[in-house]
Amino acid sequence: MNAPLDYRSFLDAKKKVAPALGFEVDPATINPLLKPMTRAIVPWACRGGRRALFLRFGLHKTSTQLEVIRQCLIHEGGHGLIVVPLGVKHEFFLEVEARHPNIRLKFIRRAGELEPPNEPGVQDVVIHLTNYETIRDGKLDPLLFAAASLDEAATLRGFGGTKTFREFMATFAGDDRLNGVRHAGVRYRFVATAVPDPNEYIELLAYSAFLGVGDVGEGKTRFFKRNSEKADQLTLHPHKEEEFWLWVSTWALFVQKPSDLGFSDDGYDLPPLDIRWHEIPSDHGQAGEEKDGQLRLLANSSHGVVEASREKRNSLAGRIAKMMEIRAEEPGAHRIVWHDLETERQAIERAIPTARSVWGSQDLDERERRVVGFARGEFQELATKPILNGSGCNFQKYCSRNIYLGIGFKFHDFIQSVFRTQRFGQTGHVRLDLIYTEAERETRRSLERRWRQFDEQAARMSEIIKQYGLAEQALASAMGRGMGVERKEASGDGYRIVHNDAVIETRSMESNSVDLIVTSIPFSTQYEYSPNFCDFGHTDSDAHFWQQMDFLTPELLRVLKPGRAAIIHVKDRIVPGGITGLSFQTVSPFSDDCVAHFRKHGFAFLARVTIGTDVVRENAGSYRLGWTEQCKDGTKHGRGLPEYVLEFRKPPSDNANGYADVPVVKGKPSCFADHREQPDKTLPVGDGVRVVPFARNLRTVPGPGYSRARWQIDANGVWRSSGDRPLLPDELRALVKMDQKAIFRGWKKFNLAHVYDHSVHVEFAEVVDAEGKLPPEFALTPVHTDHPAIRTDVSRMRTLNMLQAQRGQEQHLCPLQFDIVDRAIEDFSMPGETVFDPFCGIATVPYCALKMGRRAIGVELNADYWRDGVAYAEAAAQRGDAPTLFDFLAVAADPPRALEAAE
Repeated sequence: MNAPLDYRSFLDAKKKVAPALGFEVDPATINPLLKPMTRAIVPWACRGGRRALFLRFGLHKTSTQLEVIRQCLIHEGGHGLIVVPLGVKHEFFLEVEARHPNIRLKFIRRAGELEPPNEPGVQDVVIHLTNYETIRDGKLDPLLFAAASLDEAATLRGFGGTKTFREFMATFAGDDRLNGVRHAGVRYRFVATAVPDPNEYIELLAYSAFLGVGDVGEGKTRFFKRNSEKADQLTLHPHKEEEFWLWVSTWALFVQKPSDLGFSDDGYDLPPLDIRWHEIPSDHGQAGEEKDGQLRLLANSSHGVVEASREKRNSLAGRIAKMMEIRAEEPGAHRIVWHDLETERQAIERAIPTARSVWGSQDLDERERRVVGFARGEFQELATKPILNGSGCNFQKYCSRNIYLGIGFKFHDFIQSVFRTQRFGQTGHVRLDLIYTEAERETRRSLERRWRQFDEQAARMSEIIKQYGLAEQALASAMGRGMGVERKEASGDGYRIVHNDAVIETRSMESNSVDLIVTSIPFSTQYEYSPNFCDFGHTDSDAHFWQQMDFLTPELLRVLKPGRAAIIHVKDRIVPGGITGLSFQTVSPFSDDCVAHFRKHGFAFLARVTIGTDVVRENAGSYRLGWTEQCKDGTKHGRGLPEYVLEFRKPPSDNANGYADVPVVKGKPSCFADHREQPDKTLPVGDGVRVVPFARNLRTVPGPGYSRARWQIDANGVWRSSGDRPLLPDELRALVKMDQKAIFRGWKKFNLAHVYDHSVHVEFAEVVDAEGKLPPEFALTPVHTDHPAIRTDVSRMRTLNMLQAQRGQEQHLCPLQFDIVDRAIEDFSMPGETVFDPFCGIATVPYCALKMGRRAIGVELNADYWRDGVAYAEAAAQRGDAPTLFDFLAVAADPPRALEAAE
């Protein structure tokens, strides 16, 4: 890849390695009483300045945090803070007493209790401890501290979910959202937890945001597939998996055993787990009913929250009975009874009067006394919730028995609770008794699946550490893979499809060599299409994206013939409140930025065509337009984001008349005389009359060509389509259920034939809803309009993805619709001319160009897309046919033959 230095430098700067914001530690100052593994980790953490310590249970996480904060105070001075869950602070005091003679701890709940700040260079330091509740309630400002660590930060899950989780950690990063102020934040900050759930990607991204090494929104865009049906449901791109975990490893240390870092594992073997599942019967008479009123035959808690709660409530007596049966096997054993609901806690207290319980609204000091008392063996049985005491507590000294009164889908809370007793230092085998009902079999399967994934990912992280150690440079080098591609070209009759970086390939093309550019540019950081730093979606922000476009757009102008058009498909972007500092989502006018960008590089802006989209589907992917939120506060309610087709033109060489150097000529219809005999006509002329013979009364009849009538339609900003499109086999099988389609078509016909009335629209939709026909997944009664600047009937399914789906191949993330491409090619080019798409994906533009008698050039970075696109271009060049509804109707009658023909 021979890119000019400026572009290559731009790409090299994309490599995401966590910045080193710390300092070098003098080895002579490290506490000699620490384990060798800990003495190796401390310099790594301090060198980074903001790092995550994910150390398996028993691997001295407490000692590591204490020494890291101590070293920060030696270097920087000031105050140091460690935030701990309730019931955990005593572990820190015991650790200091045993191994840290240079540290004095003080527990505080408000700023007035702070000790004087530490002096730089002094090895004896004071470190403050506090609970999460103190920070959450605003009693202690994190910005008072020069260094801070969050111990078992997953505790924040109990404070109201992901939103509170992120906002809590944002205060340490200097983001005061309440007052709209941003500060530098706590200079040195760390996260320490034994079990970050590798399946909970949002948690890992939140840690990176806390540490200041990555933004949550940026991380979601860079590494994950979005679920357009549900916001924040993330799936790691298979081709991004290695890069993601390498990136995590630049700021987080996952250690499962000392041998991960080259040290001996002697004395670090975890005790075995004895896992026993206990299934009890469900009351199927209480199975509930479907939305349409149909009674369910069998109870199933996986139907939703309501059904799960009903199952918990109906089975409580049976679960308590099973708990007592399990207890009877070892009456004298110390055990924890884990539960989730207050009704369960009350039932446990009635069944076991000697057990002590903790709960959320309990006095904090009393809760801590009970947790510490159980850890010290002062009483036999503790009833608590995983969300309260599943993190940070060490119960292994006296307890090895766990009864789970019920199970749920919160894997992280569950696995944390398991490791309260399965820890290094446990002398007995650890037993887990999990009680569930037959209606919760799917819950059990989900829990076991997540557990397997957890173990697999933990092993993966260990392998990365073993391979690269603590050398940030080695990780950075490993992440350098995926920089550019080996150019490949597939060509045929009228087409050339190239696998390459769009910038590099366009630079190699001749000037003034293409007649039309049609493309859907990447929507900034919205999607990434390939595991490559050249990918335009692999950018940090809109500004960063347009910087990369600055290398491409001048080349597009150069290769386009003078006076010819560039048709660009774009969409505005939703901006999460977490990025702006606001508590609500806003819109980034990406289409306006696109206009400004292309104008900056010499293109003239001609027109904007608006394409209506489905707001119901959009809301499912963003939660921005929610019905419930609108009912709470209408001022937050935005509008659905349409797509746009932006029309640009390269100025012609001669501006005298504005015509292109090679104009797109549309011949007017030729006219011929109708020589059929006609009678003479008598016409009034002034006060008299005049006879006009038939020879002068010839009728003119339009021949083939571009008619005045067609011009009047084409000049209009509305691009209509028949809506005819290929149907997938699943849709064909559903033809017997056409009620909603009939409603949609009937509403559209009525909407376009009558003057629009908002009240009628609302009433119609409400009647449809009352009949149970208004789906929550898509808009059945959208606004249809014939306004000249808006298209509301682009067929969303008329794309090459329908063939991709049929063949079981990977679908393009955001394919361009045939309707858009066909119209652009027809309006702005002539047969035999060359159409160019620098982001051709699976070759929609080349495919349409070829079937319309044009030549095509396409460039694509994604190797899989390129291969599929070559096949489509080849097919179009050979046959020139496009799949239609009628082609696919045969699927219903003879699926095997129809699919064979499609191949």
